Amino acid sequence: MDVLIIGGNRYFGKRLITRLLDAGHRVTVLNRGSSPAPEGVIPLVADRNDEAALERALAGRSFDVVVDQVCYTPRHADIARRVFAGRTRRYVMTSTVEVYEYEDSAAPVAEDVLDLAALPVDLGLRWEDPEFLEEHYGEGKRQAEAVFAAAGAGFAWASVRVAHVLGGADDFTGRVAHYAARIRSGEPVAVPVVNRPATYVYVEEIAAFLFWAAVEAEFAGPVNAHSHGPLTTAEICGEIERLVGGRTVFQEVEVGEVSPFSFTRAYAMDNSRAERLGFRFSHSSKWLGTALAETLHGKPAGDAEVAV
Repeated sequence: MDVLIIGGNRYFGKRLITRLLDAGHRVTVLNRGSSPAPEGVIPLVADRNDEAALERALAGRSFDVVVDQVCYTPRHADIARRVFAGRTRRYVMTSTVEVYEYEDSAAPVAEDVLDLAALPVDLGLRWEDPEFLEEHYGEGKRQAEAVFAAAGAGFAWASVRVAHVLGGADDFTGRVAHYAARIRSGEPVAVPVVNRPATYVYVEEIAAFLFWAAVEAEFAGPVNAHSHGPLTTAEICGEIERLVGGRTVFQEVEVGEVSPFSFTRAYAMDNSRAERLGFRFSHSSKWLGTALAETLHGKPAGDAEVAV
């Protein structure tokens, strides 16, 4: 297949590219050119915010599928709907669990809890402002999905709502390091008084899922992607203790900023749609130690058992 990846030069995006190349697919990568394209791909350089530049970069090209790793706003989606109409038959947007940022549900959240057809879209907000975008990350993704879901996109569309990702020596978020530093030193880890578990996925597993969604599956619309077995802050910290030593000291706070992987709301996702469609997720207990060891030490503590 002829696959275009928009973005994707780091973390699970680069793992997706490796899987596609290893499987013999023709891979084109489009980005701003700020980092070199991976070996073996066809590089295209354009700013996805610039519709005219995208049109020029894509002139005369078409693709079986597009995987959009960096669609953060309804403007991004609005441009893509126009530019890729007639250039691809299928468009897969990498979305996020944070589209459920207003949910608080004792039961895992299914895709249809979010009615994209009824969701207001505002292209006039300050989406070009990095600070605004960071503060409205979930909203930007939610509105981008709504743009694609509207009638008349010109191609089949799907979104992959990715859970919190763990693993890899190249985890750039710093969240695991945050915990390790406090556990080693005995500094307090701030958590809410009521601290909810959340759904996670191993970095290699989400790369495998995106590969499947792009070149093997044919589903449309949103799908939740995460491993079985929601994790608590205590479970993550307990494994980090085992790897680095020290002791976890939780400090409950009524107000103020809490540590990563601490949640006052329950919005664990339900992955049953993905499994009905044919993908089989692993359980977080099979890979948690490996994932954290990769990030903390650059190597696995053991073999992770995940879907491939």
